[in-house]
Amino acid sequence: MAPHTVAIDDLVVQTQNLHRSFDGRTILDGLNLRIARGEFVALLGRSGSGKSTFLKALAELDHEVTGSGHLDVPENRSVVFQDARLLPWLRVLENVTLGLTGADDAGRRMLREVGLTGRERSWPVELSGGEQQRVALARSLVREPELLLADEPFGALDALTRIRMHALLKELCARHRPAVLLVTHDVDEAISLADRVLVLEQGTFVEDLSIDLAAPRQPDNPRFGQLRRHLLTKLGVATH
Repeated sequence: MAPHTVAIDDLVVQTQNLHRSFDGRTILDGLNLRIARGEFVALLGRSGSGKSTFLKALAELDHEVTGSGHLDVPENRSVVFQDARLLPWLRVLENVTLGLTGADDAGRRMLREVGLTGRERSWPVELSGGEQQRVALARSLVREPELLLADEPFGALDALTRIRMHALLKELCARHRPAVLLVTHDVDEAISLADRVLVLEQGTFVEDLSIDLAAPRQPDNPRFGQLRRHLLTKLGVATH
């Protein structure tokens, strides 16, 4: 697989020959990746392929990752998980600005961007699942991260809420322009959102595919179907 070309001046993420093993079993086997500023990359892979392990490596939450090359990620980065992970004893605005000083105005602006104006004093328990994930996005983006890491952030949402969250995430990323790595098991989600889609298999990238599909990206578009079939084949799923 030919490496994806990214201008050095635009690089936000660069990994070279990244390795990770658990109990003698190789999970990441010499991964090389570059992600540019403002670029949206989706990572697909079967269960146990190492997707979340790789994301944790980029978040520098795993200190057992090794490599003869290096891992270069910005200090200013945020992570969004499938669980919104809001603190139930803090109100919405306090969750958004957690760990920041004098950031209430920025927090309110970010809540407005995610469509939650007027909910600043609400408790997390008063919010729907989709609203909680909006707060989680606001909490991540209020820090204006150079790198946004998202680990299946919409996996627990219903189908209609997921569609709305896809549009919101795309809009927010276009506005704030972080580099994004989205881990997902949903091929359609990857095609709908990403500039590039990676497929991880047995610890290596077996695909690095640019998504040459103009907006709006509708599943009934013939090119969308071609991309879906190609990626499903890479994932070992038979298509007819």
